[in-house]
Amino acid sequence: MPVPDVGRSYAGPVHGRPPRPQSGPSLPRPVRGAALGARKLVPRGRPAGIRARSTGAAVAVLAVALVLTAIALVAVLRDSEHDNAVATATTRAQDVAAQLIQDGAVTDRLSLKPAPHESAVMQVLHRGQVMAASPGIAGAPALTDLSPRAGRALSARIDHLPAGVAEDDNDVYTIVALGVGGVSDADTVVVAQSAELSESTVTKVITLLVIVCPLLVLLVGAVTYVLAGRALRPVEDIRRRTAGISGADLSARVPVPATGDEVALLAETMNEMLARLDASQRAQRAFVSDASHELRSPLATLRAEVEVAAQHPESADWEGISRDVRAETIRMQQLVDDLLTLAKADERGIVVRAEDVDLDDLAGAEVRRLRNLPGTQLDTDITPLRVSGDRAQLARAVRNLADNAARHARSRVALRLRPGPGDTAVLEVGDDGPGVPAGQRVRVFDRFVRLDEGRDRSAGGSGLGLAIVKEIITAHGGTVTVLDDAALGGACFRVTLPRERSGLGDP
Repeated sequence: MPVPDVGRSYAGPVHGRPPRPQSGPSLPRPVRGAALGARKLVPRGRPAGIRARSTGAAVAVLAVALVLTAIALVAVLRDSEHDNAVATATTRAQDVAAQLIQDGAVTDRLSLKPAPHESAVMQVLHRGQVMAASPGIAGAPALTDLSPRAGRALSARIDHLPAGVAEDDNDVYTIVALGVGGVSDADTVVVAQSAELSESTVTKVITLLVIVCPLLVLLVGAVTYVLAGRALRPVEDIRRRTAGISGADLSARVPVPATGDEVALLAETMNEMLARLDASQRAQRAFVSDASHELRSPLATLRAEVEVAAQHPESADWEGISRDVRAETIRMQQLVDDLLTLAKADERGIVVRAEDVDLDDLAGAEVRRLRNLPGTQLDTDITPLRVSGDRAQLARAVRNLADNAARHARSRVALRLRPGPGDTAVLEVGDDGPGVPAGQRVRVFDRFVRLDEGRDRSAGGSGLGLAIVKEIITAHGGTVTVLDDAALGGACFRVTLPRERSGLGDP
């Protein structure tokens, strides 16, 4: 049950009754959470960072690897020491057996006394009975009941010698029993090799591993923590700089480390993203500013006309005012339609309804319309061509190009339609006007862009027509470029459209 907000009081209607007026600050209501065992909302702790997780993972992996390696090392060392003890005891037993075979029986010449450096005791058995033994275990029972065949050796490991063999001797022994043949009173030679030295070696190794492994884990953990911190320091610098970037100013950039690794690539990518966002924000602000300016001009004209007519109604030219108001209204309507078209293109792209469109019919309609303009001569060269696209949008693009040419032409406008390279159609709209400078031929398709020669708003241009043309042609999979018109000497807008295009209906 969540803890109620004691700093608020409910003043809304209850069961249809009007709220009660409150003359002063509301008093906190008593909380009965203690009596009812209410749960307290405890903020969730911050998860461990990459630095801590990397250190923990490295320490855990190293600790597991060291433990497994230590276990394997101790096991191999024990087996190696045991094999060495068996080999040593077997060699000693073979020497005794060779002496027995040479003598043919147990004689006084047989010496079972171990060498000064040996930690071993020996017995010679015949059918389980001790026939001879080392001085230290004289009179002791047999050390083992192993009964190998002649020439064969058997080994065993015991924790200590049998009772009565040696006092307070708890050493581990490796016993080798070697079968002897051809001796009248002996059939087995037994050698018990002490493993005290090997066990001491194994114990020292275990002690060393117990001391070294934790120190190595701590050392690797500390080094990993420091190196991870140094590796993540550029990331923290990027985070800190990014946190300081506000939506009002996107000109700041994150620092790019000189390492040339993935973090540097991340910083470069973020700077590229910030540059795109900055450019988009600047374009949006310019778009809003230009749109406001374009809308302000007809509104100012309308307001001036109406205010002047209102102050002097008896002398107002109401027919002229009506004509001017209608013209400015149409101009605002066209501007708003253009703005809506571009806004939809920015939001989800222009949706193209695919159908067969006779491009020559659209060009012919513009030719007939332009012939009605006074003082305009037309040069036409139209080849019947059909493309796949949206008829209304293509008609709007052709009209915008024709209006742009007529607005900038001195006296002549050209419309040409011909097949292009491959399966394409090429539409060219040219004029004999001043043309478009080479450095402005990309910028001319931006929104609200009017070159110096075309800034006369009274001519009807808002700087959005060519931007709409580019959006429409791009949505149809085509291109639009500007070049010099070789025949007329002005600008030539060339549109290249594919004759057929699959998936054209997708936005």
